[in-house]
Amino acid sequence: MPLRSAARTNLVDLVIAQMESLISDGEWKVGEKIPAEPLLVEQLAVGRNTVREAVRALVHTGMLEPRQGDGTYVRANSDFGAAVQRRLRRAGVLEAYEVRACLERDAARHAAERRTEKDLVTLRAALAERGRAWESGDTAAFIDADMAFHRTVAEASHNGVLAELYGHLSDVLRETLQSVVAAPVPDAVRHQFDAHQAIVDAIEARDPQGAEAAVLAHLAEGMAALRDQPLDGPDSEQNDAGAAHE
Repeated sequence: MPLRSAARTNLVDLVIAQMESLISDGEWKVGEKIPAEPLLVEQLAVGRNTVREAVRALVHTGMLEPRQGDGTYVRANSDFGAAVQRRLRRAGVLEAYEVRACLERDAARHAAERRTEKDLVTLRAALAERGRAWESGDTAAFIDADMAFHRTVAEASHNGVLAELYGHLSDVLRETLQSVVAAPVPDAVRHQFDAHQAIVDAIEARDPQGAEAAVLAHLAEGMAALRDQPLDGPDSEQNDAGAAHE
């Protein structure tokens, strides 16, 4: 969607609305730098102060992030997503992983009940890409592929809110996956190919109980690996205490 000139009275609100649309529609993608201020001024046909106020407002919501000497980047694709990320940044790794477990369990169960043939094709492709990334030895590529696989499961649930919420967990999930991949456990635990294949098989068989069980089984191994790691975040001591009682 191209930027258009804002001609109404409340220019700041109009510019904010346009920028929000560009972000939510994917024109400005999460992680990408937005156009520089002079270009925004030219495209929007508004004053520099108007652009600055609009950007400042979106920075306040958490959708945009200024980086000193570099520019302004998209941090979240909605104010809801930004709020979720702000809360998760105050959480410990183990807490975030537990939230992930809840979402993935329900996503797999719903996917088994609602999946289409197209969903199955996408799931198999995502699983295969995950395996190739593991074999490549590229940790970053493997984490990306693992996250993509689980996002595909969430999308196959055909619950838009669940899939969106899972997507907003991406940054924190990346940190937990890095912790699991780096943990001193056997490669079989880090890779968990059989566990992920079991998730796909249960979804294909339309077996919601089996899909839920497969997700919980594979996440239990990751949880165990995390409990053996020093945890970060303000709730670390609480998480350690909880883990000691389980």
